[in-house]
Amino acid sequence: QVQLVESGGGLVQAGGSLSLSCAASGLTFTNYAMGWFRQAPGKEREFVAAISRRGDSTRYADSVKGRFTASRDNAKNTVYLQMNSLKPEDTAVYYCAADYLPGLIRTGGSSYEYWGQGTQVTVSS
Repeated sequence: QVQLVESGGGLVQAGGSLSLSCAASGLTFTNYAMGWFRQAPGKEREFVAAISRRGDSTRYADSVKGRFTASRDNAKNTVYLQMNSLKPEDTAVYYCAADYLPGLIRTGGSSYEYWGQGTQVTVSS
């Protein structure tokens, strides 16, 4: 049974930082690119960041580029999202997701096979 479990969300003031983690189990982690998505109340889910299977390539949404960093530790089956210079508009539920053996890093949520339950990030102004 595949499980993706996010942690690290919380409440932070604008300009602050948070680090999210996503621990994967039940799959061969190195076979999957990993993505981060978010969904704010009343809005559609959107792509945030993704990292390749070996961790040597990343891709970011324009809205977070330069502020967020995705990384992974394949020995720990864990992917991370370091979020700096947070803004109130970053408030959302953040989800990690797994994309099986992609040739490219993909930004469409429909490409991802497995999803975590999400973790809430709230940025106060």
